Amino acid sequence: MFRILFVCTGNAGRSQMAAAFAGRIAPKDIEVTCAAEERTHVLSATIRVMGEIGLEISPLVTHSLHSVESVPFDVVVTLCNKAREICPTFPGSPALIHWPLRDPAKESVASEMHLEEELRKMRDDIRYRVEGLFQHGFLESIRQVRVTLGSLLDNLTDGVLAHDLDRRIFFFNRAAQRITGCDYAQVIGRDCHDVFPERFCGGDCAFCDGQSHTSQSKLRYPRTFIGKEGKRCDLEMSVVTIDTSNNDVTGALVIFRDVSEMIHLRRRLEQSRGFCGIVGRHALMQRIFDTIRELADINFPILIQGETGTGKEMVATALHQLSKRSSGPFVPVNCGALPEGTLESELFGHVRGAFTGAIHDRKGRFSLAEGGTIFLDEIGEISPAMQVKLLRVVQEKWFTPVGGEKNIHADVRVICASNRDLKLMTQRGLFREDLFYRLAVVPIRVPPLRDRRSDIPLLVEHFLDKFSSDAGKRVKGVTAEALAALMKYHWPGNVRELGNSIQYSMIKCHGEMLEVSDMPPEIFRGRAGAAASRPGRRPKLEEAVVANALQRAGRNRAQAARILGVSRTTLYRYLASRRTSHNAEA
Repeated sequence: MFRILFVCTGNAGRSQMAAAFAGRIAPKDIEVTCAAEERTHVLSATIRVMGEIGLEISPLVTHSLHSVESVPFDVVVTLCNKAREICPTFPGSPALIHWPLRDPAKESVASEMHLEEELRKMRDDIRYRVEGLFQHGFLESIRQVRVTLGSLLDNLTDGVLAHDLDRRIFFFNRAAQRITGCDYAQVIGRDCHDVFPERFCGGDCAFCDGQSHTSQSKLRYPRTFIGKEGKRCDLEMSVVTIDTSNNDVTGALVIFRDVSEMIHLRRRLEQSRGFCGIVGRHALMQRIFDTIRELADINFPILIQGETGTGKEMVATALHQLSKRSSGPFVPVNCGALPEGTLESELFGHVRGAFTGAIHDRKGRFSLAEGGTIFLDEIGEISPAMQVKLLRVVQEKWFTPVGGEKNIHADVRVICASNRDLKLMTQRGLFREDLFYRLAVVPIRVPPLRDRRSDIPLLVEHFLDKFSSDAGKRVKGVTAEALAALMKYHWPGNVRELGNSIQYSMIKCHGEMLEVSDMPPEIFRGRAGAAASRPGRRPKLEEAVVANALQRAGRNRAQAARILGVSRTTLYRYLASRRTSHNAEA
């Protein structure tokens, strides 16, 4: 069914006239409706001049604008300027046609006869317009465009939602219904905030919280949507205002797609090597990656603990990059490297004359981190007095510069790190218990490298790629013997020490593979000592590893032995034993 609505204001009955003409000539599959302002009585003169040509119209308004505002029409025709101004935004975005007809009843007329003459002129004008509307295939063209456009939008894989200035939804395609779990009838004509109380757009658009309706666009931003049945859905969303040719805003268009599967695959890809620059496949690291995702948008202080060199700052950086503050600054501060006398000034700044040498005002790190994240490394090194000041910033969200009197608001997320056991320090009275519990709402403990040795080959590959340009050479990998030495070493300096060891080895290396002899003395000595403690034990070779080495060496057994990190005699003996084994099996 194709629906047409004629709308007017006042009591001249313009919409009733148009509906009467349209109803006489419209095909059976076209439904004609007219509407006007509520409590409007049609002029008796209008009824008479329509009766002259055999058409009857009701003296009362059949439909008010309020009663039809949620009905989906295909064409809406407004017959006066006021009707266009007050006409609601109908669901389905119908084609809009405007006929600016004057109202004879509002003009000064000499007599009732003169009024009827003016109404007859308007009647004939409306009949001419209506007949033109139904002729020449005009409505059929509109029908085809709407069917094509509706089919196109309904078959998009992206969800499309549109609402007017009052946030009433007038378009909601099939993909939007599938993604949100809401039916068309449940949302159409309703306030977007009533349908989605948690703010479907995320609350950051010109139509939320009474903001001014100005042209804006926010493209391709992430949004997590929780459906009615509690199903979590990761969306990529764009919100743009709907603007007229005169740059007037008439509503908003929301386009969104379900990227849950893509994010799941991306996470699996990240797990194959690392996450936000943090390399690791071990289960301990995967749990840390999950914790980072969970905490990214939570504005609580976070405490990261772990031994020196485990990558605490990289965890802090990942938390910042995945948060809503990622566009703000990330300001790292090594509290252990700053003298106690200057730490307060470094963190909170100072005013001119606060102390000798303070010749001008200076912003502190908290001011520089405004709108972003401050990372306080080695927080366990600060004095009890500084702990009190830091507690005030964490709790009250304000601080006072050294020598100043004015409190400054701190819109900063605080992430702290320590290689010391702060819980033990609180028990010994070395660290404030109240500050510890404020920082450690959700603590993150980064494991030492010795607890995730299976990540060592992956880290070695990562560092070889990272340092190849600085070293001026391309090292393809490490020998099996060298990798065994790296796996057995206890790594007191953790990942940082491993990176430094690979840099050292690349400088010493003169071939394509890192040998044990290229490595730092402590690793080389550790390997030599281990070998000496097990006299007569030879490296264990595997058939697949040997075959790969021979292929890389172009069947040159001496070169293959170097790749494997064993002597030629060991390789020859292994190959001979394999031949003997194969012959015996044959």
